[in-house]
Amino acid sequence: MEAVAFLCLAAAVLGWGFLWVWDSWERMKGQKPAGLPGDGSRTLLVIAHPDDEAMFFAPTVLGLARLRHRLSLLCFSAGNYYNQGEIRKKELLQSCDVLGIPPSSIMIIDNRDFPDDPGVQWDTEHVASTLLQHIEVNSINLVVTFDAGGVSGHSNHVALYAAVRTLHSEGKLPKGCSVLTLQSVNVLRKYISLLDLPFTLLQTRDVLFMLTSKEVAQAKKAMSCHRSQLLWFRRLYVLFSSAFQPYSEHAVRQ
Repeated sequence: MEAVAFLCLAAAVLGWGFLWVWDSWERMKGQKPAGLPGDGSRTLLVIAHPDDEAMFFAPTVLGLARLRHRLSLLCFSAGNYYNQGEIRKKELLQSCDVLGIPPSSIMIIDNRDFPDDPGVQWDTEHVASTLLQHIEVNSINLVVTFDAGGVSGHSNHVALYAAVRTLHSEGKLPKGCSVLTLQSVNVLRKYISLLDLPFTLLQTRDVLFMLTSKEVAQAKKAMSCHRSQLLWFRRLYVLFSSAFQPYSEHAVRQ
């Protein structure tokens, strides 16, 4: 009798939890994220390597495109760690085409100042000055990049955050230019797919993008453009990561 009562209680709790998550998702799906620049905003995605835009930022890019932002991309290296730089440049252009970023809005920096190497610390001031010049020339309203954890912990990712933080703290960003950084999560949350949704909804952040099934397919197609990088562990990431699941969430915070 006690076992039956326990099972009924557990079923009721699970049912309530499912309804809460579903209701929260439905309400957020139709909402415009608060605090974001409006229709026509010039938004710059700042990444370290070709494939970052699809592997980490696809939900953000697709969400901003849905809000009619004018997207551009600045990539600080050609991803030449394994001497595949030229191949990876082409793959980046193909991926961006899928995500809706035109070639004319893409800039890839390919020089020795910013090597694709986790063992090299990029000079923060140099990254910051290069980024600021790009922001000013293109009248950027919103900058999207990595947070202090760099999502994967890669030092090149972290260097981009350090540069943006420097510009922000020193008051060098143009008036009206805001910054969003992609929240890093632990390995478990990164790979539990839709099971991470309750944790995401419980946490407070500035922006939360929810993808439709069609947009998830678009994100996967963009990632598939990076054929040179689709090693077994990245295929697992695409298979299990919440960024590539139906109705997936992708959180960004300021």
